[in-house]
Amino acid sequence: MSAQPVPADPSDLDPADYPRKVLFVAGAGRSGTSTMAGLMQILGLHVPQPEVAADETNPKGFGEPAWVVAHHDRLLKEAGVQVSDARPDAWFETGRVSTREPERIKTAEWLEGHFAVNPELVVKDPRLSWFLSLWRVAAVRTGATPVFATMLRPPAEVVGSKQTYYQNRLGSAHLAASWLNMLLHTERATRESVADGGRVFVRYADLLDDWTRVVMQAAEQLELQHVLHADSEAIRDGHRFVDPNLRRMTQTLEDLALPKRLHQLTAETWEELNKLAEPGGDTPAVHQTLDQLREAYVDLYEESEAISRSSVVAAEQRVRKQLKGGPGAKPGPGAPVDPADKIPHSVRAAIPAPVRRGLRKALGRTR
Repeated sequence: MSAQPVPADPSDLDPADYPRKVLFVAGAGRSGTSTMAGLMQILGLHVPQPEVAADETNPKGFGEPAWVVAHHDRLLKEAGVQVSDARPDAWFETGRVSTREPERIKTAEWLEGHFAVNPELVVKDPRLSWFLSLWRVAAVRTGATPVFATMLRPPAEVVGSKQTYYQNRLGSAHLAASWLNMLLHTERATRESVADGGRVFVRYADLLDDWTRVVMQAAEQLELQHVLHADSEAIRDGHRFVDPNLRRMTQTLEDLALPKRLHQLTAETWEELNKLAEPGGDTPAVHQTLDQLREAYVDLYEESEAISRSSVVAAEQRVRKQLKGGPGAKPGPGAPVDPADKIPHSVRAAIPAPVRRGLRKALGRTR
């Protein structure tokens, strides 16, 4: 489908005739993406239905299309990538999946179906960053302009929130490393939108402090017509939606007790990303520094993998031993015995993803 002509003044149009646009809200989970998506929905953008239902971890809702979450879960499973994956190579795996033509067709067709409801959509999911190239292609194929809002929250707060609400057992170092991996590559993946003003970076703290200023600035840069022409009732609904008390995490990087080099890279990355949230801060100089930090993180991860090879071998040996009949919970009467049930969670969590996949394949299991 060819791109729609943009009128000289979109404000003269009926909202149904606004130029097609998809706002992709990216960033690490627990960084304010739900608040941003929820505000955009209140101010007139459309979250494709049905949505993921609110729960105790996010009582005001996630602002996530259920189809998108299921789509991403399937693709991550095929790529062998976790939602919070610290491996730099994970981007290659999801990128390979994203280039498949059937997936591009399926994603574009899904988007096309929702433009009948509203020409401006908002798509958000913590898994989204893994597939930004897929969504960019899909949006362009439907004649829509893809734009991006990346949420920024201090990494220590993101780690604390995940540990509190998701009961993550992989530890602070893993979660901090996955934050680094996610944000550094999300920034790089959206950089081609800088020239046309198609991306913004938003601090979660700024959003909670003065959401109207932050959201309107983003709408002006991204040319989100529904937001720019939101009425007073929508603004009042936005005030009722935003809860300044959502900032419940107050820990710092020092509280995480990270390895020294990981602590340093996380702190430096946070400092540079903050510059992108300043007016005029999305500059080539900042991009260059972030490229250097991304390369440094790749080096750190590769060094850590090389050093920890003995731990990987030990984990493999423990798994083999327990699969042969090691101690574990006894199944109930008549229940089939699953060898994986004999493996303690602490052991499973210590096994790198490639090893787990190989074991599953050997056992003929899909998960």
